[in-house]
Amino acid sequence: MVLHRSLPPQAPADLPNGFQDRPALEQLLRQQFPSAALVDVGLSPMHGGRKAAELLLRRVNPLAYGRSRNFLDGAVTQLSPYLRHGLIGLGELKHWLISFKRPWREQEKLISELAWRDFWQRVWQQQGDRIWQNLEPLKTGHLARSYGQSIPKDLLDGDTGLACIDIFQQQLVNNGWLHNHARMWFAAYLVHWRRLSWQAGARWFLQHLIDGDPASNNLSWQWVASCFSAKPYIFNRENLKKYAGDQFCKCCKVVKSCPFAASYEDLQQQLFAISNDGLNEKIEVLPASSDHGNIAMASDDFDTIKVKQPLLWIHAESLGPANPVWLAWPKAPALFVFDLARIKAEGIGLKRLGFVAESLQELPLVLRSGDPVVEIKAFALRCGCDGVVTQTPRDPHLKRIVNRLQQELPVQLLDCEPFIHLGSEPEMKRFSRFWRRAEPLLQKQFEL
Repeated sequence: MVLHRSLPPQAPADLPNGFQDRPALEQLLRQQFPSAALVDVGLSPMHGGRKAAELLLRRVNPLAYGRSRNFLDGAVTQLSPYLRHGLIGLGELKHWLISFKRPWREQEKLISELAWRDFWQRVWQQQGDRIWQNLEPLKTGHLARSYGQSIPKDLLDGDTGLACIDIFQQQLVNNGWLHNHARMWFAAYLVHWRRLSWQAGARWFLQHLIDGDPASNNLSWQWVASCFSAKPYIFNRENLKKYAGDQFCKCCKVVKSCPFAASYEDLQQQLFAISNDGLNEKIEVLPASSDHGNIAMASDDFDTIKVKQPLLWIHAESLGPANPVWLAWPKAPALFVFDLARIKAEGIGLKRLGFVAESLQELPLVLRSGDPVVEIKAFALRCGCDGVVTQTPRDPHLKRIVNRLQQELPVQLLDCEPFIHLGSEPEMKRFSRFWRRAEPLLQKQFEL
């Protein structure tokens, strides 16, 4: 889908939205966002944009994925940054897989992994900002307050002496993307071997990861830590070598004193202060809190609001043609705002900003930076708009922006096609329960 529309005349504070090359884009970002330039040495080698997403999409092999996804050199899709920013929609990807007309069993593993992403998003909608808190008690036998709150220098520098961990750190910091298995190993090392809080690790990941999705990120860290799972996730050297080969051990300075060279039973005794039976304790997810949980929109009537001359607010979850506002208003002026306060507060680096900016170059819109509500209101006045239309956000921060906007202008929200319709929304406690409901519905669609 190619979007064509006229743009309003350039204003002095508008950011350029077109660059001769990536160095020019990086130079602008360094100038505009000096705090991000302190986080990252440069842009990610992974390119942003719908065109880049479609190149990866054409290489997806669901059968090979199912057989090899756990191996570091396996046939993974690398689509997570594009899904996170709406360059490809989950519903859109599902229909693309259905069009292959392959047997369900050949695509089931890939579909179930996409369902994990959908599950995390649904948990986020129910829990809101509480995904930054332990959703359940830890099953490690250690008190939550005994975990460190800041990343030690040797980890920040990738200088632990453990080849696997240091290489994972380099991939995180230099590429902004890690294989999912590497993320799990890295997270397990930080939380269980180094006794760091999962929140510290989650914030560090979000600074650098170009997929930077709080739901998948935080809830995966909680799964590893055991505050959203039945037991803590750990690994040993045998598991590492099974899925990564001996590439790390061959160059490791401390291979003879490897902390991972033990059985799972021995590691549990070393790392945790409770018995194996205690690790399997069943604890239900805490309900969402009205104080810290889901951020409700200020009105339930967004779909009935009629905007005659809208401004399209494009946010970081809606950078692709799956965004329904493009179809609904093909000629309306569009705006994206880099949220300066958030970029500084969360320490977001150049890699994620570069990925977003590169994606925005394919869209016919105006770029600004500052307070989104202030910039949207000013742009609406500039273009003679009487309201705002935007894709329904998942992020509580974006929902708060919508609530603020609603005090200034009418706001209409449009929903993307969901991955799966479940009817009534269940309370999200465990993926296995969610999958029992979703799998037969999805399988039926693939077998039609």
